[in-house]
Amino acid sequence: MLGKVDRVRLKKISELIYNASREVKILRHLNWPVSVRYKFFKSGSEKLPQVEYPEFDPSLIFSRLKKARGLLGDTPFDDWLEKKTHDIEAGAHLIANCGTERFHKYSSNIYGIPKEMLRDGETTPIELATRFRSIFDHYEKSDIAQQNVKSIRPEEICDRIQSRVKEVFADESPKVILADGISAKATASSKRIRIRKGASFTEKDIDQLINHEALVHVATTLNGRAQQNMKILGANYGGVTKTQEGLAVFSEFITGCIDVKRMYRVLDRVLAIQMAIDGADFIEVYRFFLPRTKLKTQAYENTRRIFRGAPLTGRFPFTKDIVYLDGMVRVHNFFRAAVANSRLDLIELLFWGKLDLDDIPIIKKLKDEDILKKPKYLPYWVKDLNYLISFFTFSIFVGQMDHDRSDAYYASLF
Repeated sequence: MLGKVDRVRLKKISELIYNASREVKILRHLNWPVSVRYKFFKSGSEKLPQVEYPEFDPSLIFSRLKKARGLLGDTPFDDWLEKKTHDIEAGAHLIANCGTERFHKYSSNIYGIPKEMLRDGETTPIELATRFRSIFDHYEKSDIAQQNVKSIRPEEICDRIQSRVKEVFADESPKVILADGISAKATASSKRIRIRKGASFTEKDIDQLINHEALVHVATTLNGRAQQNMKILGANYGGVTKTQEGLAVFSEFITGCIDVKRMYRVLDRVLAIQMAIDGADFIEVYRFFLPRTKLKTQAYENTRRIFRGAPLTGRFPFTKDIVYLDGMVRVHNFFRAAVANSRLDLIELLFWGKLDLDDIPIIKKLKDEDILKKPKYLPYWVKDLNYLISFFTFSIFVGQMDHDRSDAYYASLF
């Protein structure tokens, strides 16, 4: 067991890293003003946008992280915290290199790239996106896909989501507001869920936003902020993004509220990032999205996500949007392995704060040392694991069958 001196020291290091992380606001720094969109459309979508980013001096951040490293000892917890200092540093370097080719290098190191191997050593996100889309394309041409879905105004969305989050978070509920200038349909912090003005929403979108933004992003943030002995678990930075977004998309999946349109958005982001890496510029990627979204404003926002902070001429994009597919697969496989190995105790640990899958062994040790407190907020599918266990037990068994033979048999019936 850790002694009192080490506990106090680790708490201090964590606070220093947390405070440094608060100055590394990647998406806020990379945001584009609304005027850029206006000028792009005024040009007939024929001229590359002109974007300037604010000055960024990372020296104070580096100084704080250096101070934190100066307090490190030789425990496994110290090794883990040292890695966190490098994660925060990477985010600062990313921001400092906005608009340059080096920006892509830091982005790739933090978020990955479409052709990077997953844990199986055989599959890549770009292969998954291509395969999934080929299956979904058959659905898109069917009569079912052509059914009209009622659109809901963003103002109504705000009211309905606010009511739902109040039921979960009570006095700690984030305020749900309309916002302009955000690329996603919605973003969440511990204090606000922002809904993009002018975006189109459906009933499915409401459930997706609740399960993604509120029951994962808000929940893990509030749970992490409550970890006063290890404040870094309340920080949101690039090193945890893949797991956090993967967990959020998995939450949509396991609750049954994800749909084909949502999957298209996730898949097309991966395909578009690879297009940009292969040399497509902003306008070419915009034209890729236009027939897929059927709305020029949405096509613009999708493209903007990929070129935030990056040269608009292509080859060096912002790769963050790979994390939704990549992260979902990794989180899915983690849960599958936890069920297969009867380690259900590890599933809840993903909600003890903002963390990466690779942090799980240390989080378990921190829990055993009574350094962490149990999370206050959990989605219902984690509070009651019956469905998750049943789902993965079935999928593990079925996944071991010879599908080539069974597919051939059933195909003969079609």
